[in-house]
Amino acid sequence: MDVKKLYEELNKIQIKKWNRSLPFQDTIDDRWERAKLLGFGKKASIYNSCHVFGNVEVGENTWIGPNVILDGLAEKLKIGDFCSISSGVQIYTHNSVNWALSGGRCSYENDKVLIGSRNYIGSLSVILPGTIIGNCCIIAANSVVKSKVEDYSIFAGTPAKKIGFVTFEKKEPKLNFLEKEKI
Repeated sequence: MDVKKLYEELNKIQIKKWNRSLPFQDTIDDRWERAKLLGFGKKASIYNSCHVFGNVEVGENTWIGPNVILDGLAEKLKIGDFCSISSGVQIYTHNSVNWALSGGRCSYENDKVLIGSRNYIGSLSVILPGTIIGNCCIIAANSVVKSKVEDYSIFAGTPAKKIGFVTFEKKEPKLNFLEKEKI
């Protein structure tokens, strides 16, 4: 069977079973097996289209969506349990801004990134070196985060700022947004 026919057959299975059509590499890859190979926690999954560099630790039941970059090259990158890292998220433990602007005279900025458990990181967000995100937080899509995010916070924007907090009623999460004057 040629590669094109193999993809067509696998694509038909994906459509029938999951109602989705994926790129070829994601039809032949097992996301849970890849997570296991990378030493991630039980039931974690990571798409084949993701890039993983350096020292990256991921907890149990965490979903890493397509086209994510996890950069633990410079320092440790740790993500807790039950997190949802949406498609296109980029998490970095280093940047080369000072190095580039100084013509190589300055070094890269390196710092760890710690993300607690039960967090949602929205699509296309960028998490910069030195960021610490607590537990049970939401980072809205397209946010750029370089700060400490306290437990139960909702952050959004570029740069990301606190716009609300999470509470629970009868075990169900409730999103509470701050008034504009308090943001």
